[in-house]
Amino acid sequence: MSKGIYTAVSGAMAQTARMDTIANNLANVNTPGFKRDGQLFREYLTSYEKEPGTITVPRIPASIESFYDMQGGDKSYVDPDGTYTDFSQGALKATGNQLDLAIEGDGFFEVMTPQGVRLTRVGSFTLDAEGRLVTKQGYPVLREGTPGEDPENRQIRLTNANISIAPSGEINDGGEIIGKLSIVTVENKDALQKIGSSLFTLRDNYEPELVVANGYSLHQGYLEASNVNPVREMTDMIMTTRVFESTQKGIQAYDQMMGKAANEISKLNGVG
Repeated sequence: MSKGIYTAVSGAMAQTARMDTIANNLANVNTPGFKRDGQLFREYLTSYEKEPGTITVPRIPASIESFYDMQGGDKSYVDPDGTYTDFSQGALKATGNQLDLAIEGDGFFEVMTPQGVRLTRVGSFTLDAEGRLVTKQGYPVLREGTPGEDPENRQIRLTNANISIAPSGEINDGGEIIGKLSIVTVENKDALQKIGSSLFTLRDNYEPELVVANGYSLHQGYLEASNVNPVREMTDMIMTTRVFESTQKGIQAYDQMMGKAANEISKLNGVG
């Protein structure tokens, strides 16, 4: 009985983790380019830790002979298994700013950070004092380059206030084509990891290959909105709260049963 309470506790902890994820999604409902996260869980069976030959299971159902030591084969726990990111397309919203860009389709902008090249879906760009196209954080946006080219040499410098960017990513600076924005992707999106400021990097335990994206379309003067659906998140929050409350009741019930068992057994043994 005492071990049963830990099953309920693991369920409560899992719902707490899910609530944190939902709260973060709702907090970023108005963040351009934000991609919602979901919580992953798996069932952890204590029998997995035992040798297959040592586990016994009931062979006679619904009988007194069935109630003997199962060596953990009857216990399971909820194990939070991290989060995943939903990369579905967000709505495109017009801004009228010629340096705002939205990607429709699969792809990410490449930007240069102090930690190296990172990826983002947020096309809210501006010009710095040197005339470079940069993110709101001041990270230079990169153009396509040749294999092995130093990212420092792929920064985009604009000399004219009147620029246009084609749906394919070609940059027209005052009537001159000066390059093409680097729009890349990775086949296995699980290889991407959020690192804050709407940036993504590649996970260390994956071996993904960045490739030039195809089938996308750039929209100048637009930004991609967050793909968070507030109604869905609120519904999930209500459901999570109810499940959490149920696990709380389970914990309280186990606690009461253990307290009662301790008191009654002590009285039967003539103690207290």
